[in-house]
Amino acid sequence: MSGSNSYYVPHESSWPFLATVSIIVLFVGGANYMNGYASGTSIMLMGLAFLFMVTYGWFATVIRESEAGIYNDQVDISFRWGMVWFIFSEVMFFSAFFGALYYARELSLPWLGGEGTKVATNLFLWPQFENVWPSNGPTNANGEFTLVKAGGIPALNTLLLLTSGLTVTWAHHGLKEQNRKKLIYGLAMTVLLGFIFVGFQAYEYMHAYSDLNLKMTSGIYGSTFYMLTGFHGFHVTLGAVMLSVILFRCMKGHFSGDNHFGFEAVAWYWHFVDVVWLGLFVFVYWL
Repeated sequence: MSGSNSYYVPHESSWPFLATVSIIVLFVGGANYMNGYASGTSIMLMGLAFLFMVTYGWFATVIRESEAGIYNDQVDISFRWGMVWFIFSEVMFFSAFFGALYYARELSLPWLGGEGTKVATNLFLWPQFENVWPSNGPTNANGEFTLVKAGGIPALNTLLLLTSGLTVTWAHHGLKEQNRKKLIYGLAMTVLLGFIFVGFQAYEYMHAYSDLNLKMTSGIYGSTFYMLTGFHGFHVTLGAVMLSVILFRCMKGHFSGDNHFGFEAVAWYWHFVDVVWLGLFVFVYWL
């Protein structure tokens, strides 16, 4: 165990190098796939499988170190600050896409419509264009489309995510109270709600593509819609997978009431995902 004034320095590890190799293989395969090469799919799947293997091995190593009690208070503080900065980087990531939505809706479209000092833009380039949101641009990219109504699946998914925020908090209280039954039930419900959310979003995408003609190519509205909701769906999937790992660890008896930052880190991430969805629901679906 690390001393109170010492800092645990991990032994030399091959996991970072192997993770880098697997990501390079994954990206090379993806690039080949998008450029129409037959080998792209095989290379991409190989890289993805290798990445999963590396992730599993790396997680197992960190879990063994944690359970061995070699992390002291200084390491715990480092973990917490690391998670804070990671979530901050995610905030900036989504802020860029929300900023693109704001720029397109509040600045670009009014300019194209001839408002302000951009009258010439409308007069000489797009005289028939009117500033109406949602829009697929002055070229009517990909034809007409129908909006996904906020009162349908998006409202249901909002309820699911808000409920999952309550269940993960309930599970956290169970952990602090050393109530394993409450902890495991709360986590299991959170994981289930997360994957149900992803399933509903997949159905929404299929419906939007096949029935509403709403696609990535549907101008600025289609691209911002799928970029924001798609990346959020990816984060929900990742969060549900991480919660599944934490659930498995809790079932194995890991964590205690006063030492459970692994649980807290994933809970922080899940609450962040909840907050981002509320912003999406308001600015993408509702307004």
